[in-house]
Amino acid sequence: MPTSAKPQDLRNAPPPSQTRENRAPRILAADDQPHILEAIELLLHPQGYRVESATSPAEVREALAADSYDALLIDLNYTRDTTSGQEGLDLLSEIVALDSNLPVIVMTAWGNVGLAVEAMRRGARDFIQKPWENERLLAILRTQVELHRALQRAERLAAENRLLQIEGRPDFIAAAASMQPVLEAMARVGPSDANVLITGEHGSGKEVVAQTLHALSSRASRPLVAVNTGALAEGLFESELFGHVKGAFTDARTDRIGRFELADGGTIFLDEIGNVPIRQQAKLLRVLESGEIERLGSSRPRKIDVRVISATNTDLQAACSSGQFREDLLFRLNTVEIHVPPLRERREDIPTLAIHFLRRYASRYRREIEGFDSSALQFMAQYSWPGNVRELEHTLERAVLMCRGHEIQPADLGLNLQRPQAQNLEELSLEAVEALLIRKALQRFQGNISQAAEALGLSRGALYRRMEKYGL
Repeated sequence: MPTSAKPQDLRNAPPPSQTRENRAPRILAADDQPHILEAIELLLHPQGYRVESATSPAEVREALAADSYDALLIDLNYTRDTTSGQEGLDLLSEIVALDSNLPVIVMTAWGNVGLAVEAMRRGARDFIQKPWENERLLAILRTQVELHRALQRAERLAAENRLLQIEGRPDFIAAAASMQPVLEAMARVGPSDANVLITGEHGSGKEVVAQTLHALSSRASRPLVAVNTGALAEGLFESELFGHVKGAFTDARTDRIGRFELADGGTIFLDEIGNVPIRQQAKLLRVLESGEIERLGSSRPRKIDVRVISATNTDLQAACSSGQFREDLLFRLNTVEIHVPPLRERREDIPTLAIHFLRRYASRYRREIEGFDSSALQFMAQYSWPGNVRELEHTLERAVLMCRGHEIQPADLGLNLQRPQAQNLEELSLEAVEALLIRKALQRFQGNISQAAEALGLSRGALYRRMEKYGL
């Protein structure tokens, strides 16, 4: 998998083929019996692994001092006629003390469960019994190598983010090949003042892209003001965006500054731009063309210097064709368009994102959770994530709260891989039914919030609140 890219490296990020995680996984196998080592080599080499061998604890120590590995596969006995496993257990303790993130899988004689339990207690990630089942050994190695590399990326990301936070920049996790066009576009247009339209499904990370674009620009020291334009009531649209003067309407008891003025010198992020009512689009276009705003109730124009970044999950070209969106406004908004792929098309990012959110919420809720059970990681990799990164974040927050041990288990995630096409409503909770109806309405109207809200008998604001609640 490619490495995580960070904002300050976007211009020089290596192509995926040159990144460290694209190299073949390196496995160190240790056993005093040559035919065991030969069998491991014959099994793993065709699967794309590089295998190096050691026949004693001393050789393992030398190998670890000289190089790095993605996983270790070690026997517990090295001296002839010894079955206590003490040599291997001592070696395991040394390895864990040296690098607690390095996955160690131990090999035990068939039926020697006591040694396996003690090895797990000392920090082994898993165990296999000789003679092993090939599919089980391969599955264990795949899972542990993937988790180890995800942990390495997360550690690098944490170190990078400590620097980024000092500079006031946001977290940006992008490792998948499908994210490379996003990174390249951000590198080119980030430092400019060009207006950018970000497209993508709900929860795919459009706001993080907007934050990163702002951070890369010369306006980074000035405000980034985010506005969910689709959630604004039509009667409050002008007041929220452009401000108002005292007496402009019944409840206008004082002057109020609008979002465009707040963003003066910086960037304004207009989220859900596709749901702005057609009558308000003309007022927004006038501001973008003139660079001036007028507070509601005032006739005095105010000059503003604002970069506009907007986002939508709707097809604006189709909306223009149907008369729901002004074509001249679209031209103003999308000097450059950046499309963010859904999470199901960037699955390589799931482990790193999951670890990122796990650490965030474990710290917030003061929970001592070290990581994921291997089956939980596989579960997340197989799930479709209809709510994208936002759903993954909500899922990890819930998992942190529900987890009873030191590792997230599949049950803590609260996900269901088998989503039946037809569900018995009598078996669902009220919240599950509401979430199902909202999802179906959004699918029916192709993500158009206004139409979905009308069909559900909700205001747009109420629909947005429910979508946020259910991670849609």
